[in-house]
Amino acid sequence: MATGSAKIFATASNKLGSMACPLCQRRKSRRECPALGQSICAVCCGTKRLVEINCPETCVHLSAARANPPAMVRRQNEADLALLLPTIQKLTERQHQLFFLFQSVIARHRPGGFARLIDRDVAEAVASVAATLETAAKGLIYEHPAPTAVASALAAELSALIQQIRAEGATVYDREAAMALRAIEEGAQTIGGAAGAADAYLNLVGRLLQVNRAAESQGSGAPPSSIILP
Repeated sequence: MATGSAKIFATASNKLGSMACPLCQRRKSRRECPALGQSICAVCCGTKRLVEINCPETCVHLSAARANPPAMVRRQNEADLALLLPTIQKLTERQHQLFFLFQSVIARHRPGGFARLIDRDVAEAVASVAATLETAAKGLIYEHPAPTAVASALAAELSALIQQIRAEGATVYDREAAMALRAIEEGAQTIGGAAGAADAYLNLVGRLLQVNRAAESQGSGAPPSSIILP
């Protein structure tokens, strides 16, 4: 009898485990995600929407969020912008474009193995790329290495993005790209340190990217950027 009960318990546990969100592996899957073709939890749906998940316009959860953003979300966006503004207010329009382009790459980056990307990794990665660009602007070719493997991998992806943009015909000056990267470094150091969380800056920018992409998808009527966006 005890053996039968154990089998029933194991079966029930497996069923419950299969209901876990495939993204966070913690919360229960309650929302059908048309982009992923499977159910995810409400928290991952809300926080990863348009940031890590390429949501189609037909998604009912995306439409509902755009039509009726909660007051809490609006207050969070205002607070996020207030924290980020000191690090980007001196950037030019093109540097702003590069800033958010670099941020989109950072948001999509996934370290290898069991490593987790945190604010310190971001600060170290962008600092190494910025230093390399600043050195190149002086006429010297020297690649400044990042101190860790996680930061090095992210730095390589950011450097590859700059080369890709240039290969597609856009002009990106070393100094302007370096300034955008230094703004990211400052934000990762100050915002993350003040919040006391290892990924506070990453979470903040992820939320802002989600809002920005939602606005772009609705169409703003603005002229196209002079920077080619991959």
